[in-house]
Amino acid sequence: MKAMEIRELGNKELLEKERDLKEELFNLRFQKATGQLGNTAMIGKTKKDLARVMTILRESRQS
Repeated sequence: MKAMEIRELGNKELLEKERDLKEELFNLRFQKATGQLGNTAMIGKTKKDLARVMTILRESRQS
């Protein structure tokens, strides 16, 4: 997900997106630990998306 797409979301949507990404990251890590994860690059992508969302949330709180 691009930063521009994330910036268009409202605060409530950003919080929901953050929760969803944290849950997805947990599931990916669990799949990796059990040997069920085929594409390990998804973990890195999800972590970067989560970081983008958290950064934009932090920026909006400071304004």
